[in-house]
Amino acid sequence: MKERIRLLRGKSLEAEPLISIERAQLITDFYSNHDDGTMSIPRQRASAFRFILEKKEIHVDDGELIVGERGPGPKETPTYPEICTHTMKDLEILDTREKIRFSVCDEVRRIQRDEIIPFWSGRSIRDLLFERVDDEWKAAYDSGIFTEFQEQRAPGHTVLDDKIYRMGFSDLRGEIAENIEKFKSGDNVDKESRLEELMAMDTAAESLIMFAGRYAKKLEALSMEETDKDRKDELAKMASVCRKVPENAPETFWEALQYYWFVHLGVITELNTWDSFNPGRLDRHLLPFYRNDIAAGILDEEKAKELLQSFWIKFNNQPAPPKVGVTAQESNTYTDFCLINLGGVDAEGDDAVNEVTYLILDVIEEMRLLQPGSMIQLSRKNPEDFLHRALRIIKTGYGQPSIFNSEAIIGEMLRQGKDIVDARNGGASGCVETGAFGKECYILTGYFNLPKVLEVTLFNGLDPLSGERLGPATGEAGSFQSFQELFDAFRVQLRHFVDIKIRGNIIIEELWSEVLPAPFLSLLIDDCIVKGLDYNSGGARYNSSYIQGVGLGSVTDSLAALKFHVFEKKDVSIGSMMKAIRSDFESFDELRHILLQESPKYGNDDDYADSIMTEVFNEYFEAVDGRPNWKGGVFRIDMLPTTCHVYFGKVTGAMPDGRKAGKPLSEGISPVQGADRDGPTAVLRSAAKFDHIKTGGTLLNQKFTPGIFSEESGIEKVGHLVRSYFRMMGHHIQFNVVEADMLRKAQKTPEDYRNLIVRVAGYSDYFVDLGTELQNEIIERTEHGIN
Repeated sequence: MKERIRLLRGKSLEAEPLISIERAQLITDFYSNHDDGTMSIPRQRASAFRFILEKKEIHVDDGELIVGERGPGPKETPTYPEICTHTMKDLEILDTREKIRFSVCDEVRRIQRDEIIPFWSGRSIRDLLFERVDDEWKAAYDSGIFTEFQEQRAPGHTVLDDKIYRMGFSDLRGEIAENIEKFKSGDNVDKESRLEELMAMDTAAESLIMFAGRYAKKLEALSMEETDKDRKDELAKMASVCRKVPENAPETFWEALQYYWFVHLGVITELNTWDSFNPGRLDRHLLPFYRNDIAAGILDEEKAKELLQSFWIKFNNQPAPPKVGVTAQESNTYTDFCLINLGGVDAEGDDAVNEVTYLILDVIEEMRLLQPGSMIQLSRKNPEDFLHRALRIIKTGYGQPSIFNSEAIIGEMLRQGKDIVDARNGGASGCVETGAFGKECYILTGYFNLPKVLEVTLFNGLDPLSGERLGPATGEAGSFQSFQELFDAFRVQLRHFVDIKIRGNIIIEELWSEVLPAPFLSLLIDDCIVKGLDYNSGGARYNSSYIQGVGLGSVTDSLAALKFHVFEKKDVSIGSMMKAIRSDFESFDELRHILLQESPKYGNDDDYADSIMTEVFNEYFEAVDGRPNWKGGVFRIDMLPTTCHVYFGKVTGAMPDGRKAGKPLSEGISPVQGADRDGPTAVLRSAAKFDHIKTGGTLLNQKFTPGIFSEESGIEKVGHLVRSYFRMMGHHIQFNVVEADMLRKAQKTPEDYRNLIVRVAGYSDYFVDLGTELQNEIIERTEHGIN
């Protein structure tokens, strides 16, 4: 690592995250003083975008090679009051919470109180959303049956394809002009609205060119003032890059990286599109530029690595915009969920691993930053050296890169009806979510609490925590004469709450289209320009809305315990079970021991439990998959929690698997913490018994002792484990390589373990920054070795 990169990396790590009021002030100024009310909403949004890029402060750090920050400087994080407006209490929580703090100065508080809140109260998407959804939706949301992403985040868990590496924004503007003429001469009944959208896209494209020009001017001025010749020439070169891109297609490795970064800033300035926006198949995109520059003698491996390292630092400078309400207290990460894809196959289905793949893996290992997240797509056609290189990084305890099954990703998209080339060129974003890169609007709508649905079933449609009726009366627990009767009642409740969730999301999707279109993001996703439709209005080639199932292990073990003990062995009465649950197992120690230690458990290759897991999964799939969303696409399922299994655990009482009230639920498709006792291969066999291809992503984490990797044979054994799981068509796997004893020590003396990184769910984070409940949940995960 060169000294300049070491200094920039250190500065990025040490910078204090703070709330920047800049964007909030600018967007409020625009709507207050520069919008006369005559523009269509898409053109209004594009004009607001231009206003922000014209007025926002631009920042160039000493020694950096890639320029641009979302806020006025590194770690200065903007807010989006048109989406959700932070209350003064929110700011107080962010400023004072013990972990993952955002500093909030007095001036920011004053502006928020006096300018931002008065203007946006009643106008933000969050306010409008809760006005429009019905009382059943609100009750289920408040009780923790499900969450809703789009109350705080814009739609768009989306990723770029190779478009920007082939085309400049001048080319995109040419496409827009052609389609404007097409619609002018056409007879579409809604042609005026489509023309307005296209003109908004054109304004957005021109705005990013202008923004890059501002940086070019700044760099030229800095070059004139610089006395060090090498840096003077470097600044002049950077200025010429910014004059070139994004207006024109890039021709060099450096131009390609800077072009992407300007586009990234454009997307996350326009809206906070559930974070996760990223360049996708970066090794494939950069390969032609790398090879051409090497051949031309204008780049070598060392310089390419330095440019990539500077690029990595830009991602790490952008903490995720902070949440509001209860999630301001619950959400403990700065991670923005960008996930760079490496490897896999190309458009023809051939091995896509190349020299840039290994160069980027070197950068990932050396930089050891939380952002951007990284993954490898592992195909049967990829060499073992590729997998082993990734595992050598994972064994350091970094939690990156995560490992995905290319054949499963492609299979998932083909089942959904996507084109084979689009599927091969796609991958995963965020945590584990599959999408057709550059072609798809795929939205995560929120998490769905499967164990809570069982709890409501056992209490005849009531939420025992609040006493409120949430679901239909499907029978008292004591009335069920067989396990099938109980499961039938569970099915009724499950479909009831899925119906409520989807009914609300259709309202929410229409609201976003109506109030906050995204003309800049629409530029980048096929086929928005051709259709003249916004990303938020069905303009993309594919439009998917995902509901993420949470707690599969917990609900499975609870149902298995009921079936085994209450309805088959009959050694536990349903009355005793319900008394134990109501009392949180107070004075029921023996029963709890039986439930924890003498019941079938998912994750042990036990068909008794695993068949129940498969049945629950299939019921959830059937309740959701293929139902129409508002944008002309359909709803589908993912199986992942991020950290929501901790929140859902807090709002779920004691369960029949022996879990006590308030404790975290199982994580992803992983077994209940500590319930998998027969080794890692048994876990994989259990997890592979449901059809991952029916999903848009599943998340499986395992914890291994570091000793596994002490010899080269350990790498080979873990590689065989991954390959075996993927032959069974598992979607994703990742490993925590750390001992529980070390994690317990880190809890006691966090100052001694500041740099300890762990895999949380679909992302990695500093262990000492995690909340205590989440720390304990990771500690309690089964610690595996390999024989």
